[in-house]
Amino acid sequence: MALRLIADFDLEKDVLPWLRVQQAASAAAGARGGGPGVLENNYECLRVLNVEQNRNIIYTYKDNKGNVFFGLYDYQTKQNEHLYTFEKDLQVVSCSVNREKTLLATSLVQAAKEGRSNELQPGSKCLTLLVEIHPINNVKVLKAVDSYIWVQFLYPHVESRPQRENHLLLLSEEKYIEQFHIQVVQEDGNRVVIKNSGHLPRERIAEDFVWAQWDMSEQRLYYIDLKKSRSVLKCIQFYADEHFNLMFEAPLDISLSDSGFKLVNFGYSHLQDQEELSEHLTLCVFTNHTGSLCVCYCPNFDSWEQITYSVFYFHKGHSKTFTTTLGSVDSRVTKGITFLNLDYYVAVYLPGHFFHLLNIQHPDLICHSLFLTENSEVIDMLPHSPLQSLSGSLVLDSCSGKLYRAFLNQSYLLEFLWNSRLDCERMALLHCVLSCGQDPRRLEAKIIQWISENISACHSFDLIQEFIIASSYWSIYPETSNMDKLLPYSSLLTWDTEIPGITLVTEEIPLPLMKVHSFKGYWEKLNSNLEYVKYSKPHLHYNNSVVRREWHNLISEEKTGKRRSTVYVRNILDNAIKVISNLEAKNLEPRLTPLFQEEDNHQQLLIGLMVSELRDHLLRHLQGVEKKKIEQMVLDYVSKLLDLICQILEASWRKHNLHPWALHFNRQASAAEFAVFHIMTRILEATNTLFLPLPPGFHTLHVILGVRCLPLHNLLHYIDHGVLLLTEAAVTRLMKDLDNTEKNEKLKFSIIMRLPPLTGQKICRLWDHPVSSNIISRNHVKRLLQNYNKQPWSSVMDKSSFSVEFLPLNYFIHILTDIESSNPALYAFEGHDNVDAKFVEEAALKHTAMLLGL
Repeated sequence: MALRLIADFDLEKDVLPWLRVQQAASAAAGARGGGPGVLENNYECLRVLNVEQNRNIIYTYKDNKGNVFFGLYDYQTKQNEHLYTFEKDLQVVSCSVNREKTLLATSLVQAAKEGRSNELQPGSKCLTLLVEIHPINNVKVLKAVDSYIWVQFLYPHVESRPQRENHLLLLSEEKYIEQFHIQVVQEDGNRVVIKNSGHLPRERIAEDFVWAQWDMSEQRLYYIDLKKSRSVLKCIQFYADEHFNLMFEAPLDISLSDSGFKLVNFGYSHLQDQEELSEHLTLCVFTNHTGSLCVCYCPNFDSWEQITYSVFYFHKGHSKTFTTTLGSVDSRVTKGITFLNLDYYVAVYLPGHFFHLLNIQHPDLICHSLFLTENSEVIDMLPHSPLQSLSGSLVLDSCSGKLYRAFLNQSYLLEFLWNSRLDCERMALLHCVLSCGQDPRRLEAKIIQWISENISACHSFDLIQEFIIASSYWSIYPETSNMDKLLPYSSLLTWDTEIPGITLVTEEIPLPLMKVHSFKGYWEKLNSNLEYVKYSKPHLHYNNSVVRREWHNLISEEKTGKRRSTVYVRNILDNAIKVISNLEAKNLEPRLTPLFQEEDNHQQLLIGLMVSELRDHLLRHLQGVEKKKIEQMVLDYVSKLLDLICQILEASWRKHNLHPWALHFNRQASAAEFAVFHIMTRILEATNTLFLPLPPGFHTLHVILGVRCLPLHNLLHYIDHGVLLLTEAAVTRLMKDLDNTEKNEKLKFSIIMRLPPLTGQKICRLWDHPVSSNIISRNHVKRLLQNYNKQPWSSVMDKSSFSVEFLPLNYFIHILTDIESSNPALYAFEGHDNVDAKFVEEAALKHTAMLLGL
């Protein structure tokens, strides 16, 4: 299925066998209370109560007498231990244990049984206890009130030494939150007791809240209070040095009633299990290491005909409200909507109806999120039991007592990509798969195989473009924060096509107001994201517009023979050499395709310019990252762009089993060469639009295949429209390899006439043919006359060994001879083995006579 759930803990497998062993040992020894009691197959009483910050799991069960037992599963050692037994038939509301496992806090209520007298203190509905359990000793009553209480120990991140003071959160159904400070001392060796248990310091940290969520991993408390009927989300961060800070306040445009009350991740009691989830709102806060802050909200369901849910992307400054219509309403609709935190994504699903995978790093375009309706087989493969998303990727199924680590199933998503038919699904799946980051080389090979099979299937975007940009982005993204703001994530800037089955409304939202001024870790990244939303418009994503302009300037200067500082150009070409060296160092396998075997000056200039501009872009906006690291990141990024193009070409070459003789002109082109030529043309189209560099040698190979595959008129059409770019290496090979048949002469002449002047002059000297000689002679005479200053007749009418009877032509010959003799080094005729110099002189004179009409 799309979600991959790996069980880290299972009550049935990790606890029940241990309990049975304890039961057998207890029965054999005739113990009456020193260990777990007899379950007598009453296994449904066994359930998870809480998951602590260190992933230790607290569970409870009852014996045949109704006594309540507390046990703990140590996540590190994979061992169980008995914590405490409460010898009364009560129901556990909440439970927590401190990090050292010396104190246990719990709240209990009267078990719902007819005829049972109240075993709690008179007038109280809920009893909250603090128990010394190392060893089992005193029991301290914290609260005996007529409202439900939930408890949670704080876990400082410093684990090198025992804590002398413990801190306990206490949340009341009466909508207040208190923190107790509990000092402990050691007596009689390892015995731990509460100091001054008669008077425990406490402070009230929140009041009048209607919703609260505990982040056990990051030790954060999120809660919502109502100010003038307006919902305000607040967050308190608890620290190891015993203090806490209110980090931010953020207004939420949601409807909450002050008569309601809901807790998230404060244990998993029967009270929540007994509620009909569809009658209550679902709201949770998700964060990740990149500084994202999302609030997922689904209001009360008015009907089962359609469902509306919202996601507030505070780190992006906007919210999206989604509405989906349920195709059918049946008996399976018994549970509420589920939100799961999957790092870069949030999964929203209703079992049997829909599955929505929301991209929280790049939520702007809906096509980057995957939406599937009940018609997809993926829906039926999702878990039907309600899952509770804990910190990070941890997920608890409280019904089965299993704790999972949740991931996107890369293999399944890749298979689904092959079978998808909608462009929006293909786009979303491509990004989902790449974000998984598992074995990228193998993954890229599979995606390239899919692209080659579906090269023309997408109409809304270019597959090759999207793959190159997205894969390059994910290759460099983990290197440092803020890369999502500086590098392009997608080739698309807009998406106007509707997604079947869902509608959305996007709105700007007020940003959280940060209440502190010094940030570290996650808070520094969140603050950076908020600052970016405030001040960075337009967006800072890199693009090649400056590179395009500068590259065209350099090429124009080359054509006119004017070139700026050689040091500047040399530095640009040095950048290209570094990229190619970096690429070759990472790719040790021999290449099938003849790339990187020639000096392609134009592409090397483009590569070098991109390195220079991207480096400057990152240096401007990446504060606090050393220059050397940025330079290496740039080399890796540009190398990745080129490597992906090479991989696409290599895969096509390998798929069609091309051999070296494909590069010779004297063979008929095969269907395989047509296919490779088509792929290369699509690559060129994709890179030209984004102005991305190509591997040196690409254009030469493309021209050679074009000459072999296309009729002459099509070939010239491709050349004239810039699809085929004539390189000196390709034309040189063509002039040498093809003989002078009438067909080949026409091809050669057509290509020579399309070459830049300087390149054309070089190529003409390689072709032993009157046409090339004629061209050479014209160029030579033109060059002689470019700077000619007219001299008196007498100065040029000395005796000559070469004269004709026609005086104007004789005069012209004398002019040419005089120019050549005046500066032999500058105007010497550049001959070649394939050119008859005498013929060139005669051709030049003949051409002059033709121009004069003689």
